[in-house]
Amino acid sequence: MKFRIAALSLAAVLLAGIAVTYVWFARQAQPAPAAVSPVTLESGLLVVLNRRLAVIDGSGAARVSAVECVRVYAAAGTGVCLQPESPWAYHLSVLDSSLTTTKTLPLPGLPNRARVSASGRMVAWTTFVGGDSYASGGFSTRTGIIDTKEGTVISTLEDFAITREGKAYQNIDVNFWGVTFAADDDRFYATLGTDGKRYLVEGSVKSRTVRTIVSNVECPSLSPDETKVAFKQAVNADPQQGWRLSVLDLKTLAVTHTAETRSIDDQAAWLKPGTIAYTVRDSAGDPSVWTVSADGTGQPQLLAPGAESPATLGNHL
Repeated sequence: MKFRIAALSLAAVLLAGIAVTYVWFARQAQPAPAAVSPVTLESGLLVVLNRRLAVIDGSGAARVSAVECVRVYAAAGTGVCLQPESPWAYHLSVLDSSLTTTKTLPLPGLPNRARVSASGRMVAWTTFVGGDSYASGGFSTRTGIIDTKEGTVISTLEDFAITREGKAYQNIDVNFWGVTFAADDDRFYATLGTDGKRYLVEGSVKSRTVRTIVSNVECPSLSPDETKVAFKQAVNADPQQGWRLSVLDLKTLAVTHTAETRSIDDQAAWLKPGTIAYTVRDSAGDPSVWTVSADGTGQPQLLAPGAESPATLGNHL
């Protein structure tokens, strides 16, 4: 089962991702960074920099590896790298702390999101896929989870039992994207799209269930204390109008808009308690990592020019 987004909204959501992919491959002809440094997933800011997995330390110095990635994330010495094979073929690599690949998995479609649980045990990914007959715009999503301890692979969350607004729910147009894990390696949050709406859901890997919490929440990122999620909120509930980087209090469901007023199409990451990191692309498609306070105060700050896909490693910068 997948999510049917209205045709124009679908184009707004997905063409941006496709454009990013084309930009990424167009730049393959450019020279790769000359210096390749030893990189470990121990401390610093993990990013994609010039098509490579890299770690930036507190002084701003970058160590760039030879590992090519479209999207990265890591925690507790486990990394995930969504890697290209061709413009239309990708695979997922699970990495250990020294960037040795411990598991690979072919991916359907175009990579979009990736996450690792705080313990390093659970790995999630999202891709855009085509060919689903219900999807009038030609694309839908596929989201899966790997349990690296048990070795099990959930190839799609679309098989999970859904409770929507208190009632059991099924629909052919169900889609999921943007997983974020709780510390127990069972509970997670994600976006469920169906019937023209996008919901924040809370799920359980063990029970294979999800339940909706609130609508108009996309690409959640759970805070370190698990009381909030950073997310992108469609302006006027319409993705064609862009997204506002916001924070949801999970107890009160109150929404705080951050001081970032640009449209942010990213799954943000908590750099430290109270600070969110995220990718901004300029008009040419070039990325940079910015930060902003989660409480709505202050102003966005440039953290890493030329970088994208941020995650904090082992410490708080």
